[in-house]
Amino acid sequence: MAEPFAGGSDVRVREVLHGAEWASWDERVVGDDGTVLATVKADGTPMVFPPHPVPHPWGHLEAWTGTTVLKLRRSGDWYSVWKFFDASGLLSWYVNFETPVVRTADGVDVNDLQLDIVIAPDGAWRWKDVQDLAPSLASGRITHDELLATLAAAAEVADLLDRGDRWWSAWDGWVPSDSPG
Repeated sequence: MAEPFAGGSDVRVREVLHGAEWASWDERVVGDDGTVLATVKADGTPMVFPPHPVPHPWGHLEAWTGTTVLKLRRSGDWYSVWKFFDASGLLSWYVNFETPVVRTADGVDVNDLQLDIVIAPDGAWRWKDVQDLAPSLASGRITHDELLATLAAAAEVADLLDRGDRWWSAWDGWVPSDSPG
């Protein structure tokens, strides 16, 4: 079990592609038991895109805009679970397939692996960005091993959703006003 980050503290989230930082921003810790790290990326969060041989798809942005997102990262998983809000309330849950979270002294390192699942407030779910997997593999954006791990995790999550077994359901009632500072 990792040393937990303190609630209310900021952690640096770094997307790392091919061993180099690709993007980074701060997120506020709302809970951390050493296994599940819960953070919030608020509307307006500044983002940084260091020089990298592969352009980041968000590299034209200076900040995250339009939504506030609760992110739940569980140690060892090839995905994180996000809860999106806009000014009117809950938009959706979202499963973001990514490399397992690596905790650092000041935050976490991850790499987005393209595939996603969008879960409507009523629980209906659908795949997102499936068409991006083959081009990402062909371009070297993701490796063969990452693709296989992503597909295995996708099958696991699809099974969880079909059974209504959401380990993240403890966060169903969470809203952005619950976020410290």
